[in-house]
Amino acid sequence: MSLLLKSVSQGGVMEFMDYIVTPHSYLQQRNYNQGCSHRKQYMLSSTIPANTEESVYRGINKVNYTSNLDINEPSLNSPVPIFRILNDTGDILNNCKSIIIPENNELIKMYKSMVLLSIMDKILYESQRQGRISFYMTNEGEEAAQIGSAAGLNSNDLVYGQYREAGVLLFRGFTPEQFMNQCFGNVDDLGKGKQMPVHYGSKNLNFVTLSSPLTTQLPQAVGSAYSFKRSKVNRCTIVYFGEGASSEGDAHAAFNFASTLDCPIIFFCRNNGYAISTPANEQYRGDGIVSHGPGYGIATIRVDGNDILAVYNSVLKAREYVMTHTRPILLEAMTYRRGHHSTSDDSTAYRSKDEIKQWSIKNPIIRFKQLLEKNNLWNNQNDVEYEKETKKQLMQLFAIASKKNKPNWREMFNDVYHEIPNNLLEQMNSLEDHISQYSDHYPKQ
Repeated sequence: MSLLLKSVSQGGVMEFMDYIVTPHSYLQQRNYNQGCSHRKQYMLSSTIPANTEESVYRGINKVNYTSNLDINEPSLNSPVPIFRILNDTGDILNNCKSIIIPENNELIKMYKSMVLLSIMDKILYESQRQGRISFYMTNEGEEAAQIGSAAGLNSNDLVYGQYREAGVLLFRGFTPEQFMNQCFGNVDDLGKGKQMPVHYGSKNLNFVTLSSPLTTQLPQAVGSAYSFKRSKVNRCTIVYFGEGASSEGDAHAAFNFASTLDCPIIFFCRNNGYAISTPANEQYRGDGIVSHGPGYGIATIRVDGNDILAVYNSVLKAREYVMTHTRPILLEAMTYRRGHHSTSDDSTAYRSKDEIKQWSIKNPIIRFKQLLEKNNLWNNQNDVEYEKETKKQLMQLFAIASKKNKPNWREMFNDVYHEIPNNLLEQMNSLEDHISQYSDHYPKQ
Protein backbone atom coordinates (compact mmCIF):
# COMPACT_ATOMS: atom_id res chain seq x y z
CA MET A 1 0.00 0.00 0.00
CA SER A 2 1.57 3.32 -1.10
CA LEU A 3 1.26 6.08 1.48
CA LEU A 4 2.60 9.59 1.90
CA LEU A 5 4.59 9.87 5.12
CA LYS A 6 4.78 13.27 6.78
CA SER A 7 7.97 13.80 8.78
CA VAL A 8 7.47 16.34 11.56
CA SER A 9 10.19 17.93 13.70
CA GLN A 10 9.96 20.34 16.57
CA GLY A 11 10.14 23.14 14.03
CA GLY A 12 7.33 21.85 11.79
CA VAL A 13 7.06 19.82 8.60
CA MET A 14 10.46 18.80 7.29
CA GLU A 15 9.72 16.79 4.18
CA PHE A 16 7.27 14.57 2.28
CA MET A 17 8.41 11.28 0.92
CA ASP A 18 6.94 8.24 -0.79
CA TYR A 19 7.07 5.38 1.60
CA ILE A 20 6.09 1.71 1.51
CA VAL A 21 4.99 0.83 5.01
CA THR A 22 5.91 -2.51 6.52
CA PRO A 23 5.72 -3.28 10.22
CA HIS A 24 9.52 -3.45 10.49
CA SER A 25 10.44 -0.25 8.62
CA TYR A 26 7.66 1.77 10.25
CA LEU A 27 8.85 0.92 13.74
CA GLN A 28 12.45 1.73 12.80
CA GLN A 29 11.49 5.22 11.65
CA ARG A 30 9.81 5.97 14.95
CA ASN A 31 13.03 5.39 16.93
CA TYR A 32 14.97 8.35 18.28
CA ASN A 33 17.67 9.56 15.90
CA GLN A 34 20.99 9.10 17.65
CA GLY A 35 23.08 12.26 17.91
CA CYS A 36 20.14 14.58 17.10
CA SER A 37 18.79 17.21 19.42
CA HIS A 38 15.25 16.60 18.28
CA ARG A 39 13.02 13.58 17.72
CA LYS A 40 11.40 12.74 14.41
CA GLN A 41 7.70 11.74 14.56
CA TYR A 42 6.07 10.31 11.49
CA MET A 43 2.34 10.72 10.89
CA LEU A 44 0.60 8.57 8.28
CA SER A 45 -1.83 10.07 5.82
CA SER A 46 -3.37 8.16 2.92
CA THR A 47 -4.23 9.19 -0.61
CA ILE A 48 -6.82 6.38 -0.67
CA PRO A 49 -10.35 7.05 0.63
CA ALA A 50 -10.96 5.31 3.96
CA ASN A 51 -13.90 3.21 2.78
CA THR A 52 -12.40 1.95 -0.47
CA GLU A 53 -12.60 -1.81 -0.83
CA GLU A 54 -9.02 -2.81 -1.62
CA SER A 55 -9.04 -6.46 -0.77
CA VAL A 56 -11.21 -9.13 0.70
CA TYR A 57 -9.80 -10.64 3.87
CA ARG A 58 -10.25 -14.36 4.24
CA GLY A 59 -11.72 -13.91 7.70
CA ILE A 60 -14.71 -11.78 6.66
CA ASN A 61 -17.08 -11.66 3.71
CA LYS A 62 -17.41 -7.92 3.15
CA VAL A 63 -15.01 -5.03 3.59
CA ASN A 64 -16.01 -1.58 4.72
CA TYR A 65 -13.16 0.62 5.89
CA THR A 66 -13.55 3.61 8.18
CA SER A 67 -11.24 6.25 9.55
CA ASN A 68 -13.26 6.47 12.77
CA LEU A 69 -12.13 4.29 15.66
CA ASP A 70 -15.33 3.37 17.43
CA ILE A 71 -16.31 0.67 19.91
CA ASN A 72 -19.57 -0.94 18.84
CA GLU A 73 -21.59 -1.32 22.01
CA PRO A 74 -24.32 -4.01 21.79
CA SER A 75 -26.65 -1.79 23.81
CA LEU A 76 -26.63 0.81 21.02
CA ASN A 77 -28.21 -1.62 18.56
CA SER A 78 -31.99 -1.66 18.27
CA PRO A 79 -33.61 -4.91 19.48
CA VAL A 80 -34.98 -7.24 16.84
CA PRO A 81 -38.77 -6.70 16.66
CA ILE A 82 -41.28 -9.46 17.47
CA PHE A 83 -43.61 -10.41 14.64
CA ARG A 84 -47.23 -10.86 15.65
CA ILE A 85 -50.64 -11.06 13.96
CA LEU A 86 -53.07 -11.34 16.87
CA ASN A 87 -53.34 -8.91 19.75
CA ASP A 88 -53.97 -10.18 23.27
CA THR A 89 -57.73 -10.34 22.72
CA GLY A 90 -57.57 -12.37 19.51
CA ASP A 91 -58.05 -9.57 16.98
CA ILE A 92 -55.96 -9.44 13.80
CA LEU A 93 -53.81 -6.30 13.83
CA ASN A 94 -54.70 -3.69 11.23
CA ASN A 95 -51.21 -3.31 9.81
CA CYS A 96 -50.67 -7.01 9.01
CA LYS A 97 -49.65 -7.47 5.39
CA SER A 98 -49.36 -10.55 3.18
CA ILE A 99 -50.30 -12.99 5.91
CA ILE A 100 -51.77 -16.43 5.29
CA ILE A 101 -54.82 -17.60 7.22
CA PRO A 102 -55.43 -21.37 7.07
CA GLU A 103 -58.74 -22.79 5.91
CA ASN A 104 -61.48 -22.98 8.55
CA ASN A 105 -61.15 -26.74 9.04
CA GLU A 106 -57.41 -26.33 9.54
CA LEU A 107 -57.99 -23.59 12.12
CA ILE A 108 -60.35 -25.89 14.02
CA LYS A 109 -57.81 -28.71 13.88
CA MET A 110 -55.14 -26.41 15.28
CA TYR A 111 -57.37 -25.30 18.14
CA LYS A 112 -58.51 -28.83 19.00
CA SER A 113 -54.88 -29.98 19.03
CA MET A 114 -53.98 -27.26 21.53
CA VAL A 115 -56.87 -28.21 23.82
CA LEU A 116 -56.16 -31.94 23.52
CA LEU A 117 -52.49 -31.36 24.39
CA SER A 118 -53.49 -29.29 27.42
CA ILE A 119 -55.92 -31.90 28.77
CA MET A 120 -53.49 -34.76 28.16
CA ASP A 121 -50.83 -32.79 30.02
CA LYS A 122 -53.02 -32.49 33.11
CA ILE A 123 -53.86 -36.21 33.14
CA LEU A 124 -50.28 -37.41 32.72
CA TYR A 125 -48.87 -34.83 35.13
CA GLU A 126 -51.29 -35.97 37.84
CA SER A 127 -50.53 -39.62 37.06
CA GLN A 128 -46.88 -38.99 37.87
CA ARG A 129 -47.86 -37.33 41.13
CA GLN A 130 -49.84 -40.48 41.93
CA GLY A 131 -46.86 -42.72 41.17
CA ARG A 132 -48.42 -44.21 38.05
CA ILE A 133 -45.60 -43.07 35.73
CA SER A 134 -42.06 -42.11 36.67
CA PHE A 135 -41.64 -38.71 35.02
CA TYR A 136 -43.42 -36.07 32.96
CA MET A 137 -42.89 -32.65 31.37
CA THR A 138 -45.84 -30.40 30.57
CA ASN A 139 -46.27 -28.05 27.61
CA GLU A 140 -48.39 -25.46 29.40
CA GLY A 141 -48.02 -22.01 27.85
CA GLU A 142 -46.16 -23.20 24.76
CA GLU A 143 -49.01 -24.85 22.84
CA ALA A 144 -49.12 -22.16 20.13
CA ALA A 145 -45.40 -22.43 19.38
CA GLN A 146 -45.72 -26.18 18.89
CA ILE A 147 -48.99 -26.45 16.96
CA GLY A 148 -48.38 -23.32 14.89
CA SER A 149 -44.95 -24.49 13.77
CA ALA A 150 -46.15 -28.02 13.01
CA ALA A 151 -48.92 -26.64 10.79
CA GLY A 152 -46.39 -24.65 8.76
CA LEU A 153 -44.26 -27.67 7.83
CA ASN A 154 -44.60 -30.31 5.15
CA SER A 155 -45.34 -33.81 6.39
CA ASN A 156 -42.06 -35.15 4.97
CA ASP A 157 -39.91 -32.53 6.70
CA LEU A 158 -37.76 -34.10 9.40
CA VAL A 159 -38.31 -32.99 13.01
CA TYR A 160 -35.75 -33.07 15.82
CA GLY A 161 -37.40 -32.16 19.12
CA GLN A 162 -36.11 -31.41 22.59
CA TYR A 163 -38.50 -31.97 25.50
CA ARG A 164 -41.54 -29.84 24.79
CA GLU A 165 -42.59 -30.81 21.28
CA ALA A 166 -45.39 -33.26 22.05
CA GLY A 167 -47.76 -30.88 20.25
CA VAL A 168 -45.74 -31.13 17.04
CA LEU A 169 -45.97 -34.91 17.10
CA LEU A 170 -49.66 -34.79 18.06
CA PHE A 171 -50.49 -32.52 15.14
CA ARG A 172 -48.65 -34.86 12.78
CA GLY A 173 -50.83 -37.78 13.78
CA PHE A 174 -49.30 -39.41 16.85
CA THR A 175 -52.32 -40.70 18.75
CA PRO A 176 -53.12 -40.15 22.44
CA GLU A 177 -52.93 -43.93 22.83
CA GLN A 178 -49.35 -43.89 21.55
CA PHE A 179 -48.46 -41.09 23.97
CA MET A 180 -49.91 -43.10 26.86
CA ASN A 181 -48.12 -46.30 25.80
CA GLN A 182 -44.80 -44.46 25.70
CA CYS A 183 -45.23 -42.85 29.11
CA PHE A 184 -46.08 -46.22 30.67
CA GLY A 185 -43.33 -47.99 28.70
CA ASN A 186 -45.69 -50.88 28.04
CA VAL A 187 -45.62 -53.67 25.48
CA ASP A 188 -47.13 -51.43 22.77
CA ASP A 189 -44.65 -48.60 23.29
CA LEU A 190 -42.88 -47.97 19.94
CA GLY A 191 -39.65 -47.52 21.89
CA LYS A 192 -40.09 -50.92 23.57
CA GLY A 193 -39.87 -49.38 27.03
CA LYS A 194 -36.27 -48.26 26.60
CA GLN A 195 -36.82 -44.53 27.04
CA MET A 196 -37.97 -42.27 29.86
CA PRO A 197 -41.53 -40.93 29.60
CA VAL A 198 -42.03 -38.03 27.12
CA HIS A 199 -39.12 -39.26 24.99
CA TYR A 200 -41.33 -39.83 21.98
CA GLY A 201 -40.43 -40.69 18.43
CA SER A 202 -42.03 -41.90 15.21
CA LYS A 203 -40.26 -42.95 12.05
CA ASN A 204 -43.53 -42.93 10.12
CA LEU A 205 -44.19 -39.30 11.11
CA ASN A 206 -40.58 -38.16 10.46
CA PHE A 207 -40.04 -37.30 14.12
CA VAL A 208 -36.66 -38.39 15.50
CA THR A 209 -36.82 -39.96 18.97
CA LEU A 210 -36.00 -37.47 21.71
CA SER A 211 -32.71 -37.72 23.54
CA SER A 212 -32.13 -36.62 27.14
CA PRO A 213 -28.65 -35.03 26.80
CA LEU A 214 -29.16 -31.33 26.18
CA THR A 215 -28.59 -29.94 22.65
CA THR A 216 -27.24 -33.11 21.04
CA GLN A 217 -30.10 -32.89 18.53
CA LEU A 218 -28.79 -29.68 16.94
CA PRO A 219 -25.63 -30.97 15.19
CA GLN A 220 -27.49 -34.19 14.35
CA ALA A 221 -30.23 -32.17 12.67
CA VAL A 222 -27.66 -30.24 10.65
CA GLY A 223 -26.26 -33.53 9.41
CA SER A 224 -29.71 -34.62 8.26
CA ALA A 225 -30.28 -31.30 6.50
CA TYR A 226 -26.91 -31.62 4.78
CA SER A 227 -27.88 -35.09 3.54
CA PHE A 228 -31.12 -33.66 2.09
CA LYS A 229 -29.09 -31.05 0.27
CA ARG A 230 -26.68 -33.65 -1.11
CA SER A 231 -29.45 -35.98 -2.24
CA LYS A 232 -31.43 -33.06 -3.73
CA VAL A 233 -34.75 -34.05 -2.17
CA ASN A 234 -37.52 -31.56 -1.46
CA ARG A 235 -37.17 -31.75 2.32
CA CYS A 236 -35.84 -29.61 5.10
CA THR A 237 -35.09 -30.19 8.77
CA ILE A 238 -36.47 -28.32 11.74
CA VAL A 239 -34.80 -28.62 15.12
CA TYR A 240 -36.35 -27.36 18.35
CA PHE A 241 -34.45 -26.19 21.41
CA GLY A 242 -34.77 -23.81 24.34
CA GLU A 243 -32.80 -20.66 25.02
CA GLY A 244 -30.89 -22.56 27.72
CA ALA A 245 -29.68 -25.09 25.16
CA SER A 246 -28.15 -22.27 23.12
CA SER A 247 -25.53 -21.90 25.85
CA GLU A 248 -24.22 -25.37 25.05
CA GLY A 249 -21.26 -25.73 22.71
CA ASP A 250 -23.22 -28.10 20.48
CA ALA A 251 -25.55 -25.24 19.52
CA HIS A 252 -22.73 -23.04 18.25
CA ALA A 253 -21.11 -25.91 16.40
CA ALA A 254 -24.47 -26.61 14.75
CA PHE A 255 -24.96 -22.96 13.75
CA ASN A 256 -21.53 -22.82 12.17
CA PHE A 257 -21.84 -26.15 10.35
CA ALA A 258 -25.27 -25.23 9.00
CA SER A 259 -24.06 -21.88 7.71
CA THR A 260 -20.77 -22.98 6.16
CA LEU A 261 -22.34 -26.07 4.57
CA ASP A 262 -25.45 -24.19 3.34
CA CYS A 263 -27.95 -26.55 4.94
CA PRO A 264 -31.76 -26.26 4.57
CA ILE A 265 -32.57 -26.21 8.28
CA ILE A 266 -34.86 -24.20 10.56
CA PHE A 267 -33.43 -23.63 14.04
CA PHE A 268 -36.56 -23.14 16.15
CA CYS A 269 -35.77 -21.69 19.58
CA ARG A 270 -38.51 -21.70 22.19
CA ASN A 271 -37.40 -18.83 24.39
CA ASN A 272 -39.64 -19.48 27.39
CA GLY A 273 -37.67 -17.42 29.90
CA TYR A 274 -36.12 -20.18 32.00
CA ALA A 275 -33.48 -22.87 31.53
CA ILE A 276 -34.93 -25.07 34.26
CA SER A 277 -34.37 -22.60 37.13
CA THR A 278 -31.94 -20.19 35.44
CA PRO A 279 -33.68 -17.05 34.13
CA ALA A 280 -32.80 -15.84 30.65
CA ASN A 281 -31.04 -12.70 31.92
CA GLU A 282 -28.47 -14.95 33.59
CA GLN A 283 -28.06 -17.09 30.45
CA TYR A 284 -26.97 -14.34 28.06
CA ARG A 285 -26.48 -10.58 27.78
CA GLY A 286 -27.26 -10.11 24.08
CA ASP A 287 -30.58 -9.48 22.34
CA GLY A 288 -32.04 -12.93 22.86
CA ILE A 289 -31.12 -15.85 20.65
CA VAL A 290 -31.64 -14.22 17.24
CA SER A 291 -28.57 -12.10 17.99
CA HIS A 292 -26.49 -15.25 17.37
CA GLY A 293 -27.61 -15.33 13.75
CA PRO A 294 -25.55 -12.49 12.21
CA GLY A 295 -22.36 -13.78 13.79
CA TYR A 296 -22.76 -17.05 11.91
CA GLY A 297 -24.17 -15.49 8.75
CA ILE A 298 -27.64 -16.92 9.47
CA ALA A 299 -30.92 -15.16 8.67
CA THR A 300 -33.30 -14.67 11.59
CA ILE A 301 -36.95 -14.20 12.54
CA ARG A 302 -38.33 -13.30 15.96
CA VAL A 303 -41.98 -14.13 16.54
CA ASP A 304 -44.58 -13.96 19.28
CA GLY A 305 -44.61 -17.61 20.33
CA ASN A 306 -48.04 -17.24 21.97
CA ASP A 307 -49.61 -16.11 18.68
CA ILE A 308 -50.36 -19.29 16.76
CA LEU A 309 -51.01 -17.50 13.44
CA ALA A 310 -47.76 -15.55 13.71
CA VAL A 311 -45.83 -18.77 14.40
CA TYR A 312 -47.59 -20.50 11.50
CA ASN A 313 -46.73 -17.70 9.06
CA SER A 314 -43.17 -17.46 10.34
CA VAL A 315 -42.51 -21.16 9.79
CA LEU A 316 -44.10 -21.02 6.32
CA LYS A 317 -41.79 -18.15 5.42
CA ALA A 318 -38.79 -19.79 7.06
CA ARG A 319 -39.37 -23.03 5.18
CA GLU A 320 -39.71 -21.17 1.88
CA TYR A 321 -36.44 -19.38 2.62
CA VAL A 322 -34.39 -22.47 3.48
CA MET A 323 -35.72 -24.40 0.47
CA THR A 324 -35.25 -21.53 -1.98
CA HIS A 325 -31.81 -20.41 -0.83
CA THR A 326 -30.50 -23.70 0.61
CA ARG A 327 -29.51 -21.75 3.70
CA PRO A 328 -30.29 -22.08 7.43
CA ILE A 329 -32.54 -19.73 9.37
CA LEU A 330 -32.82 -19.09 13.10
CA LEU A 331 -36.36 -18.53 14.39
CA GLU A 332 -36.89 -17.38 17.97
CA ALA A 333 -40.38 -17.83 19.42
CA MET A 334 -40.89 -15.64 22.48
CA THR A 335 -43.11 -17.52 24.92
CA TYR A 336 -43.40 -18.47 28.59
CA ARG A 337 -43.27 -21.79 30.41
CA ARG A 338 -46.21 -21.61 32.78
CA GLY A 339 -45.70 -25.07 34.22
CA HIS A 340 -42.79 -26.47 36.17
CA HIS A 341 -39.78 -27.56 34.13
CA SER A 342 -40.70 -31.16 34.90
CA THR A 343 -42.18 -33.25 37.69
CA SER A 344 -38.72 -33.08 39.31
CA ASP A 345 -39.00 -29.29 39.62
CA ASP A 346 -40.82 -26.78 41.81
CA SER A 347 -40.68 -23.50 39.90
CA THR A 348 -42.08 -21.47 42.80
CA ALA A 349 -38.63 -21.77 44.36
CA TYR A 350 -37.18 -19.40 41.75
CA ARG A 351 -40.15 -17.37 40.45
CA SER A 352 -43.17 -15.79 42.11
CA LYS A 353 -46.73 -17.02 41.88
CA ASP A 354 -47.72 -13.51 40.78
CA GLU A 355 -45.44 -13.85 37.75
CA ILE A 356 -47.05 -17.14 36.77
CA LYS A 357 -50.53 -15.67 37.29
CA GLN A 358 -49.69 -12.68 35.11
CA TRP A 359 -48.68 -14.96 32.24
CA SER A 360 -51.77 -17.12 32.72
CA ILE A 361 -53.80 -14.18 31.43
CA LYS A 362 -51.82 -14.43 28.17
CA ASN A 363 -52.91 -18.03 27.60
CA PRO A 364 -52.31 -18.78 23.87
CA ILE A 365 -55.29 -21.17 23.78
CA ILE A 366 -57.71 -18.49 24.99
CA ARG A 367 -56.20 -15.97 22.59
CA PHE A 368 -56.77 -18.26 19.60
CA LYS A 369 -60.23 -19.24 20.84
CA GLN A 370 -61.25 -15.57 20.88
CA LEU A 371 -60.32 -15.27 17.20
CA LEU A 372 -62.39 -18.33 16.31
CA GLU A 373 -65.38 -17.09 18.30
CA LYS A 374 -65.30 -13.67 16.64
CA ASN A 375 -65.40 -15.40 13.26
CA ASN A 376 -68.23 -17.75 14.26
CA LEU A 377 -66.03 -20.84 13.98
CA TRP A 378 -66.30 -21.88 17.63
CA ASN A 379 -68.37 -21.14 20.73
CA ASN A 380 -68.54 -21.99 24.41
CA GLN A 381 -70.92 -24.88 23.81
CA ASN A 382 -68.44 -26.42 21.35
CA ASP A 383 -65.74 -25.95 23.96
CA VAL A 384 -67.67 -27.66 26.75
CA GLU A 385 -68.64 -30.61 24.57
CA TYR A 386 -65.17 -31.08 23.10
CA GLU A 387 -63.41 -30.92 26.47
CA LYS A 388 -65.88 -33.34 28.05
CA GLU A 389 -65.56 -35.91 25.24
CA THR A 390 -61.75 -35.50 25.07
CA LYS A 391 -61.33 -36.08 28.82
CA LYS A 392 -63.53 -39.16 28.63
CA GLN A 393 -61.55 -40.68 25.76
CA LEU A 394 -58.19 -39.86 27.33
CA MET A 395 -59.14 -41.42 30.65
CA GLN A 396 -60.25 -44.59 28.87
CA LEU A 397 -56.96 -44.76 26.97
CA PHE A 398 -55.07 -44.05 30.17
CA ALA A 399 -56.77 -46.95 31.95
CA ILE A 400 -56.01 -49.33 29.08
CA ALA A 401 -52.36 -48.25 28.77
CA SER A 402 -51.77 -48.59 32.52
CA LYS A 403 -52.91 -52.23 32.52
CA LYS A 404 -50.85 -53.43 29.59
CA ASN A 405 -47.88 -55.68 30.24
CA LYS A 406 -44.34 -54.40 30.12
CA PRO A 407 -42.11 -55.46 27.20
CA ASN A 408 -40.32 -58.77 27.54
CA TRP A 409 -37.23 -58.20 29.64
CA ARG A 410 -35.07 -59.66 26.86
CA GLU A 411 -35.77 -56.51 24.83
CA MET A 412 -33.15 -54.65 26.85
CA PHE A 413 -30.46 -56.67 25.06
CA ASN A 414 -31.81 -56.04 21.56
CA ASP A 415 -31.38 -53.16 19.09
CA VAL A 416 -27.87 -52.23 20.21
CA TYR A 417 -25.78 -54.63 18.13
CA HIS A 418 -26.74 -56.34 14.89
CA GLU A 419 -25.66 -59.58 16.54
CA ILE A 420 -25.63 -59.79 20.33
CA PRO A 421 -21.98 -60.21 21.48
CA ASN A 422 -20.98 -63.01 23.82
CA ASN A 423 -20.61 -60.85 26.92
CA LEU A 424 -24.22 -59.65 26.60
CA LEU A 425 -25.42 -63.18 25.93
CA GLU A 426 -23.77 -64.26 29.19
CA GLN A 427 -25.55 -61.44 31.05
CA MET A 428 -28.89 -62.34 29.46
CA ASN A 429 -28.50 -66.02 30.43
CA SER A 430 -27.53 -65.06 33.96
CA LEU A 431 -30.57 -62.80 34.29
CA GLU A 432 -32.81 -65.53 32.91
CA ASP A 433 -31.59 -67.94 35.60
CA HIS A 434 -32.17 -65.29 38.27
CA ILE A 435 -35.74 -64.56 37.12
CA SER A 436 -36.51 -68.26 36.90
CA GLN A 437 -35.30 -68.79 40.46
CA TYR A 438 -37.22 -65.81 41.87
CA SER A 439 -40.21 -65.76 39.50
CA ASP A 440 -42.65 -64.84 42.28
CA HIS A 441 -41.01 -61.41 42.53
CA TYR A 442 -41.32 -60.51 38.83
CA PRO A 443 -44.35 -59.79 36.63
CA LYS A 444 -45.40 -62.66 34.42
CA GLN A 445 -44.71 -62.32 30.71
